[in-house]
Amino acid sequence: MSKIIYSLSKLSDEVREQILTTPKFRKWFSEFPSVLFNINNPKSIKGNKKGIRTLVLYLSPAKKSGINMCALATIAGCEEPCLDEAGRGQMTATQMSRLRKTLYMQQYWEVFYAQLRKEVIAHSMYCMRRDLIPAVRPNGTTDKLWELCIWDFMVYTYNMYGVKWYDYTKYYNRLIPCSKIYDLTFSYSGVKKFLPHVEKARQRGMRMAVVWRYQYQIPKEFMGMRVVNGDEDDATFTSPHGVVRSLYAKGSKAINDYSGFIQD
Repeated sequence: MSKIIYSLSKLSDEVREQILTTPKFRKWFSEFPSVLFNINNPKSIKGNKKGIRTLVLYLSPAKKSGINMCALATIAGCEEPCLDEAGRGQMTATQMSRLRKTLYMQQYWEVFYAQLRKEVIAHSMYCMRRDLIPAVRPNGTTDKLWELCIWDFMVYTYNMYGVKWYDYTKYYNRLIPCSKIYDLTFSYSGVKKFLPHVEKARQRGMRMAVVWRYQYQIPKEFMGMRVVNGDEDDATFTSPHGVVRSLYAKGSKAINDYSGFIQD
């Protein structure tokens, strides 16, 4: 029987039982993942037409791993409609894969970080040989403050390979030393308690991502800002600051969410 190498103590009883009693998952959690980043996300692939090739890191959001990876998720009301369970994210195998990567990062940071560096550099060199812009989005489904733990590597890859690091975030006040290296788009929520954060982000002139329930509801202007199509590609850093990148809800959880995160 495969020996589990991760601590599962912070997981729910249901998830822990599923890992321990399912041979495939038990094997997964007895070894490190061979690959961290996803290169085949349907939306990020759309950036190819702009000459951009993107790596996305999908981890377990909010408190699914037992450690909160999205500190503002509760106040913003985005836990239920999270894109984590849209599309292939609904599959148990996908959820387990993201959970294993999250525990790997939390419990074996040095090994995880070495693998992250290796994959990003390989990606960068691949792009250089093909005259593509390498992009990396480390928060595919989380809101971790990566600038606090890998900033030197971000700077190195930007200077050496021109890597564009970018993310969505619920924080309006992250202290990014250089936005050209790590570009952030503020993720809007209309939940009442979160609106003060939204206003501060607007005052700072941040680019915002706003999710509408249905595509036909998307306006041309929102909160006094011009609305551009955010579903054409995932390369948020190609849009100017001070605009709204419009998205429409994907998956039944998002479409049927009325917390205030999804707009009508």
